[in-house]
Amino acid sequence: MVLYGVAALAVCLLSGALVGELLGAAVGVDANVGGVGFAMVMLVVVSDRLRRNGKLPEATEQGVLFWSAMYIPVVIAMASTQNVVKAIAGGPMAITAGLAALAVGAALVPVLSRIGEPAEPLPPLVEEEREV
Repeated sequence: MVLYGVAALAVCLLSGALVGELLGAAVGVDANVGGVGFAMVMLVVVSDRLRRNGKLPEATEQGVLFWSAMYIPVVIAMASTQNVVKAIAGGPMAITAGLAALAVGAALVPVLSRIGEPAEPLPPLVEEEREV
């Protein structure tokens, strides 16, 4: 059911927000540090583990997959609530950190694309798979 997907997303989001707040307090920042990212990782790990153990019914899996697909817009909406103006006004360190993260991410794309062995392409869809 899609409802279980919503429940999994809510639990992961609340847990991630708690971890982010605790991490922020630990480093002395009065903000949530990476809570949405922690929540996204938790959602991926939990749903994958349940799927591998066969404890995720098909209807529940469809709900989790739906909300996993919706998670990117949720992350963007939550990130838009951050105080970007205050971060930029705080000095050039915020801009430098953002540009550094962008540069490292762009530099890692070719490295990550070489991981693993080339795989065979997927077979074409049969008629019953196209109807779903």
